[in-house]
Amino acid sequence: MMRALISVSDKTGIVEFAKELTGLGVEIISTGGTYKQLKDNGIDAMEISELTGFPECLDGRVKTLHPIVHAGVLAMRSNPDHMKQLKELNIETIDMVVVNLYPFKATIMKDGVTRAEAVENIDIGGPTMLRAAAKNYQDVAVVVDPADYETVLTQLKENKEVSLDTKFYLMQKVFMHTSNYDTMIADYLKKEREDYSLPETLTMTFEKVQEMRYGENPHQKGAFYREVGKKVGSITDAKQLNGKELSFNNINDTNGALELLKEFTEPTVVACKHGNPCGVGSAEDIVAAWDKAYAADKTSIFGGIVTINREVNKELAEKMSKIFLEVIVAPSYTEDALEVLCAKKNVRVLELEGIEVPQDEHALDLKKVNGGLIVQTIDSKLMNEDEIKVVTDRAPSEKEMEDLKFAWKVVKFVKSNGIAIAKDKQSYGIGPGQVNRIWATEQCFAHADELIGEGASKGCVLASDAFFPFDDCVEAAHKAGITAIIQPGGSVRDQDSIDKCNEYGIAMVFTGMRHFKH
Repeated sequence: MMRALISVSDKTGIVEFAKELTGLGVEIISTGGTYKQLKDNGIDAMEISELTGFPECLDGRVKTLHPIVHAGVLAMRSNPDHMKQLKELNIETIDMVVVNLYPFKATIMKDGVTRAEAVENIDIGGPTMLRAAAKNYQDVAVVVDPADYETVLTQLKENKEVSLDTKFYLMQKVFMHTSNYDTMIADYLKKEREDYSLPETLTMTFEKVQEMRYGENPHQKGAFYREVGKKVGSITDAKQLNGKELSFNNINDTNGALELLKEFTEPTVVACKHGNPCGVGSAEDIVAAWDKAYAADKTSIFGGIVTINREVNKELAEKMSKIFLEVIVAPSYTEDALEVLCAKKNVRVLELEGIEVPQDEHALDLKKVNGGLIVQTIDSKLMNEDEIKVVTDRAPSEKEMEDLKFAWKVVKFVKSNGIAIAKDKQSYGIGPGQVNRIWATEQCFAHADELIGEGASKGCVLASDAFFPFDDCVEAAHKAGITAIIQPGGSVRDQDSIDKCNEYGIAMVFTGMRHFKH
């Protein structure tokens, strides 16, 4: 007769599973609340203390931590010495372990949870049972996920045993589960200590949100994972109201657009394409902000991502519905706006509460390299206001300074080498991802002329994500009609650019902070 030890916190389907097991002649051993639930449902089970001859104690902290239990799980049936020792010790084997763990994740997700509550929900016996059974997978079927109950039952009914391949799969699932569990605990404790250092060993855990049809390209596999814990204002928390499922590129581009949007408090619309902003507008109302973002680049916005930090009304919805957009994200929508947008089956409409909430400044940015990761804290700062320094004879006017700050927010999210020009809280041209800064600058002006109209750059201000290595960018800015420049400074040839600005009457400020984006 097979024996199964069942002790679960998540009791989904456990009564039905146990009934099927007993119908197949499996003897059940159980603990605590699981034992009670089985008995209350008429399922014959042996309580763990009856097996061990030792009562559960310390408020249930000690139940399965006993040699009779672990010897019965760990004994290798193919090892004569192991089986001889079991017989001498009068210990019977345990052939199946069905265990899932104390709800640590659910506990730390609760509002106002105390450290004592969190620590009390760290399971000890459960992981020990799982690891023991998984180590001896050839002889013991270990089930940690209720989704696997059906597979186990089917194989027992058809073959009177669980196959070795399935046991190996269940073993793998156990170690994935326990590593996830331990990482959640370690991460929680790190945050409790307010330890924001980059650790000597980096362990992280993510949970799958969805499978994807493919990754960045059709020949690549893709899936979407989210961090464990509360993430207000994150793409992982967005509620999809319309359209087909988000693709890999949708999520990547939408995340970038959202991060730029979070830099603004006034009504703002950010349009993004292939990870770069293509149109940004701020105004007193959200419809006017859309008009600016759309006017900035009527070409690239087609098939793009739009993020909005105010409720979408019918007027705005009707304007957006006139072009093809992949994704629209906003904190809310009026009923009539949703009617307009959802009439287009392909547009993905997302509602994101807390859209304005920035990432935790201690969050990590990860990039995969061949054989490893490079890790940094996110670029959470914009500039230190008290460190902004006017370096030219002419200081920017109040209006120019307002536009400089606007352009600085935009260029922070432009791939390096990046240049952005703006006027009246509207992006006019963006030059992303060039291998030298003069090309990015010239591309920026060319885009403005092409998309908005000849001479569009005249009267604009310019932002550069990093310093000017030469004065050629200032020369180009003068020819385009730029009136003020914002850049980090820090080049050994800064004075060349300052002198050139003074020659042309262009105001220039240094922030002392660069925003490379690779």
